[in-house]
Amino acid sequence: MDETPPPGFDGTQKAVIVSRRGGAWIDDLHLDQPLIELEAYGPDKATAHRLANSARAELLAAVGRRYGTNIVISDVVEADGPRWLPEYLHPAANRYLCVLRVSLRIG
Repeated sequence: MDETPPPGFDGTQKAVIVSRRGGAWIDDLHLDQPLIELEAYGPDKATAHRLANSARAELLAAVGRRYGTNIVISDVVEADGPRWLPEYLHPAANRYLCVLRVSLRIG
């Protein structure tokens, strides 16, 4: 996960910034349920929208994937679908944002 834009980023390059925006750890179930925010940028709105949908599809398709020896993505649910939002730090940016809840079984 990287919340830092690439070097020289002005909001018009193709990029997806992935951030954890909360969520919950359920100790008894060894389950982490982070809210993952995807910010997709592109040189125009259409490109940013396609990139948002591609990143979203990758995360939705991750159910059942294993990472290392003890982490499995057991579920992914969309909490807020891709929507265009202004970007105040980079006025020329084209940005779509979506949020997904990911369930990670640990152990």
